[in-house]
Amino acid sequence: MNTKLIMTLSAIIMGAAGIILSFASDYIISFLKLGTDLITLLFFQILGALYFGFAMLNWMNKGRPIGGIYNRPVAVANLCHFGIAGLALIKGVISNPDLPITIWCVAIVYIVFGTAFGIILFQHPTSDKPKIKSD
Repeated sequence: MNTKLIMTLSAIIMGAAGIILSFASDYIISFLKLGTDLITLLFFQILGALYFGFAMLNWMNKGRPIGGIYNRPVAVANLCHFGIAGLALIKGVISNPDLPITIWCVAIVYIVFGTAFGIILFQHPTSDKPKIKSD
């Protein structure tokens, strides 16, 4: 599995979410039709900082071997984040099918990344370099 691609994509997606939640949280709150009180705004900004920090973790580790015993804490953290949130989102969209399509898309993205990081965690990293056969 190409861990560099998975790490890069997750870093970009979480980085974008982090920036949007940090600097445009009032727009996200109004889009989701939540109460625009100060606590909700603060919570979304803190959530944005969390996403951005996680994105930086993935971005900094994208070129390193991940899987098996290599960078296990990074793989476990990503699996926990995407796996738990993905299951919660799937439960939410199944129990309430009237949720907006964006929530459905987020749920699918989370399940895909959760599955990918589950595979990464329990699989030995492979080299992306082509193997040269010697005669």
